[in-house]
Amino acid sequence: MAAELHSRSGKLIGLSNSNRTAQRNQPIQEFNHGLVLSREPLRDRDVFTVRIDKKVNSWSGSIEIGVTALDPATLDFPSSATGLKGGSWIVSGYSVLLDGRSILEEYGRDLDQLGEGDLVGIQRDTQGNLHLWVNGEDCGVAATGLPPRLWAVIDLYGKCTQITVVSSEPPPSDQETSEDSEEQAEAAAPSFCNFKMLYLLCFGEQDLSDFVNSAILSAYSNSSISPIGGVMTNDALLFHEKCGTLIKLSNNNKTAERRRPLDEFNNGVVMTNRPLRDNEMFEIRIDKLVDKWSGSIEIGVTTHNPNNLDYPATMTNLRSGTIMMSGSGILTNGKGTRREYCEFSLDELQEGDHIGLMRKSNGALHFYINGIDQGVAATQTPTVVYGVVDLYGMAVKVTIVHNHNHSDRLRRNNAIMRALSPDVGRNRTALHLSTDSDVPERLLFHSNCGQKAAIINDGKTALRPHATDDFNHGVVLSSRPLRSNEVFQVRIDKMVDKWAGSIEIGVTTHNPAYLQLPSTMTNLRSGTWMMTGNGVMHNGTTILDEYGHNLDRLKAGDTVGVVRKDDGSLHFFVNGVAQGPAAWNVPPNVYAVVDLYGQAAQATIMDDLADLPPLPDDVSEGNNQLSPVSPCSVMSATDLRFHHLHGNNAVITNGGRTALRQNCRSVCGMERSIEAGVTAIRPEDLEFPNTMTDIDYDTWMLSGTAIMQDGNTMRNNYGCDLDSLTTGSRIGMMRSASGDLHYYINGVDQGVACSGLPPGKEVFAVIDLYGQCVQVSITSSSGPLDNSLSTSNNTEKSFPIQSPVPGVAHRFHSKHGKNILVQNDGCQAIRAGDFSHGIVFSMKELKSDELFEVKIDQVDDQWSGSLHIGLTTLQPSDIPCIATGLSASLLELRSKVTWLVTGSEVRRNGILQKQNYGCSLDRLGVGNRVGVKRCSDDTMHILIDGEDMGPAATAVAKNVYAVLDLYGKITSISIVSSTVLEETESTKAPSLSSDSCSEEEEEEPTPVRHMQIHFLKTMEFLENHGKNILLSNQNFTATRVSSYNQGLLVTSQPLPRQHLFQVQIDRLNPTWTSSLSLGVIGNCPERFNFPSTACCLKRSTWLVQRDSVFHNSLKICENYGPNLDTCPEGTLLGILVDGNNCLHLYVNGIDQGLAAQDIPNPCFPLVDLYGQCEQVRYLLAVGAEPVDIRCQADMEKADMVDGIKESVCWTPPPEVNPMKTCEYQALCTRFKDLLTLPDGYFNEDAKLNLCYCESCHKLRGDEAYYKRGEPPRDYALPFGWCRFALRINPRSDMANTFKKWHIAYHGCSVGTLRTTLDQCELVSGEEHAYFFSVAPTKVDVQNEYTETEENSAPEREAVKVKLSPTMRYSGLEAFAPKVQFRDPRSHRCHQAQVAFQVCVRPGSYKVGAQSLGIVEALDPRFSNSEIEWITKEKGGTLLYGLLIRVE
Repeated sequence: MAAELHSRSGKLIGLSNSNRTAQRNQPIQEFNHGLVLSREPLRDRDVFTVRIDKKVNSWSGSIEIGVTALDPATLDFPSSATGLKGGSWIVSGYSVLLDGRSILEEYGRDLDQLGEGDLVGIQRDTQGNLHLWVNGEDCGVAATGLPPRLWAVIDLYGKCTQITVVSSEPPPSDQETSEDSEEQAEAAAPSFCNFKMLYLLCFGEQDLSDFVNSAILSAYSNSSISPIGGVMTNDALLFHEKCGTLIKLSNNNKTAERRRPLDEFNNGVVMTNRPLRDNEMFEIRIDKLVDKWSGSIEIGVTTHNPNNLDYPATMTNLRSGTIMMSGSGILTNGKGTRREYCEFSLDELQEGDHIGLMRKSNGALHFYINGIDQGVAATQTPTVVYGVVDLYGMAVKVTIVHNHNHSDRLRRNNAIMRALSPDVGRNRTALHLSTDSDVPERLLFHSNCGQKAAIINDGKTALRPHATDDFNHGVVLSSRPLRSNEVFQVRIDKMVDKWAGSIEIGVTTHNPAYLQLPSTMTNLRSGTWMMTGNGVMHNGTTILDEYGHNLDRLKAGDTVGVVRKDDGSLHFFVNGVAQGPAAWNVPPNVYAVVDLYGQAAQATIMDDLADLPPLPDDVSEGNNQLSPVSPCSVMSATDLRFHHLHGNNAVITNGGRTALRQNCRSVCGMERSIEAGVTAIRPEDLEFPNTMTDIDYDTWMLSGTAIMQDGNTMRNNYGCDLDSLTTGSRIGMMRSASGDLHYYINGVDQGVACSGLPPGKEVFAVIDLYGQCVQVSITSSSGPLDNSLSTSNNTEKSFPIQSPVPGVAHRFHSKHGKNILVQNDGCQAIRAGDFSHGIVFSMKELKSDELFEVKIDQVDDQWSGSLHIGLTTLQPSDIPCIATGLSASLLELRSKVTWLVTGSEVRRNGILQKQNYGCSLDRLGVGNRVGVKRCSDDTMHILIDGEDMGPAATAVAKNVYAVLDLYGKITSISIVSSTVLEETESTKAPSLSSDSCSEEEEEEPTPVRHMQIHFLKTMEFLENHGKNILLSNQNFTATRVSSYNQGLLVTSQPLPRQHLFQVQIDRLNPTWTSSLSLGVIGNCPERFNFPSTACCLKRSTWLVQRDSVFHNSLKICENYGPNLDTCPEGTLLGILVDGNNCLHLYVNGIDQGLAAQDIPNPCFPLVDLYGQCEQVRYLLAVGAEPVDIRCQADMEKADMVDGIKESVCWTPPPEVNPMKTCEYQALCTRFKDLLTLPDGYFNEDAKLNLCYCESCHKLRGDEAYYKRGEPPRDYALPFGWCRFALRINPRSDMANTFKKWHIAYHGCSVGTLRTTLDQCELVSGEEHAYFFSVAPTKVDVQNEYTETEENSAPEREAVKVKLSPTMRYSGLEAFAPKVQFRDPRSHRCHQAQVAFQVCVRPGSYKVGAQSLGIVEALDPRFSNSEIEWITKEKGGTLLYGLLIRVE
């Protein structure tokens, strides 16, 4: 039947080609009103097929197709097909809708992904079923029970702008289909034979079946053949119909979704419909996430049969037969057994990511993230286990991925087929196997590429076709591994200017055939090195901050390249210029990677030998050509590098070849420039001065035209003037054999500058980046290279260590290696045997920022190797025997987590983490000092002779001991550091502690350091300010008189160190949003042209805005201090730069801790009167006497949290940001702030506040129940609540109370909170009702009781107070009624409850049954007959914490 479209259509449709072609007019301006219908009703079995002719990239969504019972002759056309009612079935995306409402959520192919030229058809079969056809393939039944009279509907929606009707005919008969299938099978057979032959030649017999099975499944999926007997389809893994209470199953039980995801975060457990077979992959795809909750999906196996299981709220509550992956760790029966199972965290996965698991035949359980095996998670897994998924927190919807499903597996299996047999699927008459290994295979892009990428031009070109719609998913890899010294180079063909960022290039060990490609390559956490911007990243972590040319600045036509040399070093090229070594020890057989990210839209491989750059050793850096007469014209394989020791304002980058001066302001007015020379002083022995001409011994320098020796001018008018050199000039120095010093300018010898350089003694070249000169690079050199001192990736600024804290000297522990002898009261360790068995520990655990430092006393040069130093979670007291309990060397100590530095390498449990770290410990000699400390940001730092080498390791556990190994030549060391003085027992604040290791323990306050600061006497605002600012009150008051911005102002004088600059907020205007920002600027503000807001300042600016810290408009810290947008009128805000050049924010006189480092001197205070803040006033100080301010940032975290020692707690993965706090805790904190309770009721140390949300308590490894008191009694942790520690009455006998009293909870209403806190005693609901109407029987006057007067009110019975050892009872709404509030940050409405955590004196309460008439058990540990405690005794309870829960 001739197929045509009806003449009546949507208002933007234009028909042509005899009504067979429809086009939507104004496709860029409008996305809908594109409905067309068939001219005649459909006949049964006819497939009404259209071809997509044109698409645009302006919109989302695409073609929609279906049928309707509405006659087009009388139809009032809606704007889109989903608006059709009265019997209309529409396929949209991969959903099926009936009259605009979804009836099938996952069906067939996603129509939004179809491209130009694809065919789409719709059919009603003879049974009244609806079928969708895509490119000639039936997608199955979409709907049933259709009426007989229907018209085809096509909606040219979104991206789809033109279609053409192809036909309206029945599909081929079943017999024809069967014959075609047999022909396809016969045609496929030779391909599999060839495939097997190719595989056997390449790989042998091993594991052939695994690869063949995947390939066969893929090929069968392409045909109409089913596997034998249909076993795979009939026995497919699905979700069991019995599931969690909030789970909704769809898509034939392949998809599970948690209902009410914004209201509930748990009760989302689903299990498989049958046990898993050995070596069977159970894999799911994350379809939907929400941002509201913390925590996310959890997956694992369980021995419980879903038919008999009473599903828990979360799977981690099951205490038997269950192994789950949660976050990045493994939980067995609800308890953490592997803290850091893999580098991925399930909480960080995104929509579209895949998670799988497999129980191997040997009983090992493996997990897979995006197809990558994460290794053995558990051994001896039971034989019969079911797969289980917990849709917890952020995870809302998942779908099972089936191996035999074409739409699920086609892409991955095709990639495997292409990798193993490049000829499968190609139209070739025969398979030719070449045995000539000398013929190089051409470098092309692999066909398996990112979701938004495409490969064209026979594999030479990669592009993002819709580069203006998406900025990522553009990863492409080379088709084969790179050979050693083989340069892979691409040319950027096209760029768009819509996005930030640009092309990234690198290498990876992952085979593209098996890799589930991430959205960006820097998200891959294993085997990957990438150059991004002007930095280098390894496994998603930056290893070089300043490296080479910035890739973000490249344009179309530029080239980038990468090469792995045969020595394992990795080098990058930009426009043919080598950028220097970027990484070392890169394994062979790596694939090249290009990430078409951001602006980069298309790139082409440059494989012409004439286009490829030579290897780095064959060219000099840059475009400068050396003169033949220059002594530097001879290249050496070991070039000189800048030393890692340097001046305070210098930074070494580019693999040690580039030096730049930071914190440099305008240099235009400076007259002097670079100074160069030599010195006989070793860098390790040099205390770097401000300028090198300040050194008064063994130093020769050229400054301008003057030759200076030891700071004195010995000759003027030398042949060159360094002050006249310009950018691009080259300076060289050479010491001749006779001891003469020559200078070379642009390769030309300037003659002898001086004579008499010490013969036979080393001299080091010196460059002083002085005046106008701010950056230099080494072009080439000759001479030996000391690799131990060439720290190419050390760009950290060096700071001198503070003097040791006065106190008792550190001691070595009595447990040590068998060759160690401890003397001098535990302060000296001597190795008396051979070169090993020399491990020693610190006596105690190190506190945060506590330095453990030793001095080397003796060395024995007959041995090689040197001292090893680091931190370990191993408790020396747990070592069973000195002779047998310790390994021979620290590198072999792996029973507990150990971080150590050996030579210049950083290792964790013996595994290499970082190379070229700091000075090599192998160079240490007698008199050198070496120290280690764990900083408050969970990093380990090594100090050599008082100089901090920077962070060596991250995510270091809190309870660690210093550990050293007197290895090799080091035979004797002495401790030179001191420990922090401990408080006496009488002055320590009480803590919840017990002798029982199973009880919950609380943190103890630690000593607080005091910082001496001065208040400024005068500091008026500068006349140069934002255009909306008006100054008054002798320039001490600033007012914004118009608009909401242009309110920048700075002070007229710089801010001295250790001086507090403070302003008061005088007036706020609620009309606007946001508020004041505060910080410092390093530029002189006299002639500064201020932008509209402080956010626009891009140079030398540090700013505190809201609760974040920004540097040059880039956020460097989150959740810092209070939110400045919420500060009311009268708030005092101040800034201070301490003696270590660190910026602090003060709010109402309280230090909020360190905000930023490396603040230049001088700097000027900066205030931005933005949004609500309209007026501030500088506060004049009456004097400048120093005062002591308690520094919150100096407070150390206590050693114990909730009874779990940090040494056995779950250690966060390295990628976790230590500054980031729990969002649920932040939400509870904002609700607490809305209660306007006095701060004096709460403990000052915010670290005592604990969040018991699912994520936080799992991270700490909390048990659900603990014991407390004498006699011990159980209590449950308040999971799901957030605790805020209350201030304890100092007159109480707290040590005895916390040790001997029991723990309980009391639910209360928000209305009784203030009364309870005022009285420091629990108030029941009844007492609160007549609190003001009935006088108490006794009154406490100065701790004495006085009898009431004769005419006073009659004595009433003491009021009962109800408690419970579990919040599952006290948290019921009958005790803790819910209140509704609006979050001031998100403006969402929430419900909240409040309660108290209390200490209860034993014997003061009565245990009884619950009084609410509840039948079901509330808590598995406590029966309903003993879950309620009642007390009438005054003083029998002590308030310890305020609990808040927000839903």
